[in-house]
Amino acid sequence: MPPRRRQGRPGRPVARPARPSTPQRAPRKAAAQGPPRRRPSGRRPVTASGGATLRLGKPKPRLRLVSLALTLVMLTFVVRLLQVQAVDASAFASKAEANRYLTATLAAERGTITDRDGVDLANTVDAYDITADPMLFTAAETQVDDAPQQAAELLAPIVGGDEKKIAKQLANYPASRNEVVAKEQSPQVWNQIKDLQSALADKAAKGKGANVLLGIFHQAHSKRVYPNNDLAAGVIGFVNSEGKGGGGLEQQYNTELAGKDGTITYAQSGGRRIPTAGVREKAAQPGSTVELTIDRDIQWAAQQAISDQVKQSSADRGYVIVQDSQTGEILAMANSPGYDPNDLSKADSSAMGNAALQDAYEPGSVSKLMSMAAVLDSGVATPTTKVTVPGTLPRADRVFHDDVDHGTWHLTLNGVLAKSSNIGTILAAEQLGKTQKQANTVLYSYLRKFGIGQQTGLGFPGETSGILAKPQDWNASQQYTIPFGQGLSLNALQATSVYSTIANGGVRVEPSLIKGATGADGKYLPAASPKKTRVVSEQTATTLSQMLESVVGDEQGTGIKARIAGYRVAGKTGTANRVDPETGLYSGYTASFMGFAPADKPRITVSCVIQNPTSGSYFGGQICGPVFKNVMEFALKKLRVEPTGTKAPSLPVDWNPSKS
Repeated sequence: MPPRRRQGRPGRPVARPARPSTPQRAPRKAAAQGPPRRRPSGRRPVTASGGATLRLGKPKPRLRLVSLALTLVMLTFVVRLLQVQAVDASAFASKAEANRYLTATLAAERGTITDRDGVDLANTVDAYDITADPMLFTAAETQVDDAPQQAAELLAPIVGGDEKKIAKQLANYPASRNEVVAKEQSPQVWNQIKDLQSALADKAAKGKGANVLLGIFHQAHSKRVYPNNDLAAGVIGFVNSEGKGGGGLEQQYNTELAGKDGTITYAQSGGRRIPTAGVREKAAQPGSTVELTIDRDIQWAAQQAISDQVKQSSADRGYVIVQDSQTGEILAMANSPGYDPNDLSKADSSAMGNAALQDAYEPGSVSKLMSMAAVLDSGVATPTTKVTVPGTLPRADRVFHDDVDHGTWHLTLNGVLAKSSNIGTILAAEQLGKTQKQANTVLYSYLRKFGIGQQTGLGFPGETSGILAKPQDWNASQQYTIPFGQGLSLNALQATSVYSTIANGGVRVEPSLIKGATGADGKYLPAASPKKTRVVSEQTATTLSQMLESVVGDEQGTGIKARIAGYRVAGKTGTANRVDPETGLYSGYTASFMGFAPADKPRITVSCVIQNPTSGSYFGGQICGPVFKNVMEFALKKLRVEPTGTKAPSLPVDWNPSKS
């Protein structure tokens, strides 16, 4: 059968290209005779340029290979998808959460400290902590290698920080995602930073640099402010750079004032907060408002008076305490020199405490009141008991003198106190027992009841208990010096409390500085009632009060400079050898005056102590008497205490031996 011809389209001849001439092959032998084999339709042999026939590869193996490769790729994706969404889903979610969400602290607003009338003594104002996310300062985020250094160079002058320190903080990734660059900055500082960020962002958008401040943020904060500057700074204390109380009541009541911080967690992208991503917030709980017993006006008067006298006397320091004689509440506690807690950088570290509570000093003659209380309360003498006071008195290994040379004085017990005789006090105290040992024990018991050698009850940071050895440990001279205020030590509040005890009819009321506190819930909680202790009988207290009036009212008394027109004043002067706190040796003097008014109906107790006066007089009656007078007058007027109008009793100071 002849080979089939390809059919062209109807009406058109099919042109077949001429085959090139090829060498003749030897014909194959057919396996069997028959018609020629038919070629598959659509396939024609392909010949190479040399005439060799090329055969096309089979497509199926290739397809299988490609299918297998695609299957493996898809399988890899499926396995990875299972790992991400099922096996390690929580781990990857945590990583994503960590990179996307930031958690910041919401600082609690510190509570206010007020005086007894609600006047702010310490409060808070708006401020900002400048913070940074170090991840946003990496080269990958900023496209510059020295972003921390550039940012630190811009920030340091604005926040007043150290450029190297800030750069180190900004480069602290991955160790940290939140660094506090500067604390308690004013709103003006943050506005400067924002303006600088905007300017850098505009330049970056124009391709003129990178915004190296992209990772700078702020946290709303509060700054502690003391509106009255140095007023009552020794009592109030201060807040340190960590926002915690560093001294005074700020430290003592830090927990109550600080409140409880909260937290806020928010989503961010490229250093900016995403407002639609939601926020998890735990609100901060503000601190309590603490109300003091301090009267701001009386505190001002006390501080002004002691500051002026310390300067005039060129003294090391001085303190004045004003106390409510009946309640034990402290109305003022002033120290000089002081400091301004608003600017601790200018404060003298030696003046940053509360010397009225932290100085332990030998009180001198103001301590004689306790010896007289023991003598009267024990019934061994009366105010009119006659005491012959020689010019000198040998006892133990010493010879004792009074502050002025004199011959033999013929004084009453009242006169011994009025003229502040050391020798007369020794003679009177010896009557407390049949032996000196017994007398020492009795005197010691009264000193302890008056609160000497123990804490006042305030719990104030750094408060000293003073020093009072047990009577069996008193050396040969101490048993004679302690009755007139040498050989023991106390703080100014302990001494003040002794006079308030006599003013309060012989009952000691623990001193207090806190009236109460108002919590975050708005509820006011008054302070606990102070502890009360009967020290001497009411009759003894009345007698002692009358004797103290002789110190101020009698012309032979040492406290005439403390007189106040229209008021009966009871008080006592003191001039003691001073122990230098650095050498431990006696050097200079401690001058003091303490008393209360009106003497017949006591309301206010005032004490003044000046350490180491070096200019002018160093006697307590001369330099502390006027301070007492100025402060007491102001306090009586402020509290509207009227004069009683009664006359002071006239107790004899001396006696005539020729008439006895």
